[in-house]
Amino acid sequence: MRYFFEVSYHGKNYHGWQRQNNAISVQQVLEEALALLTGVDTIVITGSGRTDTGVHCKQQFFHAEIEKNIDCGKLQYNLNSYLPEDISINSIFAVNEEAHARFSAVSRSYEYHVSKKKTPFFKDMSHVYVKPLDITTMNEAATLLIGDKDFEAFSKVKTDVNNFNCDITYAKWEEDENFYVFHISANRFLRGMVRAIVGTLFQIGMGKMSVDQFAEIIESKDRRNAGAAAPAQGLFLTRVKYPDDIVN
Repeated sequence: MRYFFEVSYHGKNYHGWQRQNNAISVQQVLEEALALLTGVDTIVITGSGRTDTGVHCKQQFFHAEIEKNIDCGKLQYNLNSYLPEDISINSIFAVNEEAHARFSAVSRSYEYHVSKKKTPFFKDMSHVYVKPLDITTMNEAATLLIGDKDFEAFSKVKTDVNNFNCDITYAKWEEDENFYVFHISANRFLRGMVRAIVGTLFQIGMGKMSVDQFAEIIESKDRRNAGAAAPAQGLFLTRVKYPDDIVN
């Protein structure tokens, strides 16, 4: 049977989601825990997407094939007892055989957190920038992201994709007393895309780039024209949405 697992993790101690040969990943830790607790020799899981080294996740999904009926509540309890403190399983549920953690997802949302002051409590979960940022102009530029467009200018180079089009439905900065937070949602994201967008919007907020220049970067489809990627620790994958009919 195919099961979906909802997972959250703090990314500091991991070299991203995807299993690697020479570094510990979230996928590896989860696969090893599942194999042990289900008594299966090997389990390969498929995530709804990949996160880079140091990136955090409030909500991610993965699916796994387990050839027996399982008590979802009991397995969730056992996994959370076994897994390290920086990974948690939030739910487990059976889905139909066509449901796919990556390809069935209809939207994904991210947040990027910027702390306005140095603080020991958020040092691994936000980027610190103590000077004022022009949020109004940053949001003016962010509106240019909305729509189904080619975002190659914000993609890592040598990315194995068929096209660079993403349909961004929401992109906005919000501000409170302690933080700037960037919210963005789309049907899909390219590798490194959100951090590249945030890093480029920083340039606008600091007065080093105009909104017109930002528009030209999008049109250029050239990563060299965009800003440096924002640091990983401020980025959170926050939500992945699926159609209601995937549940078995």
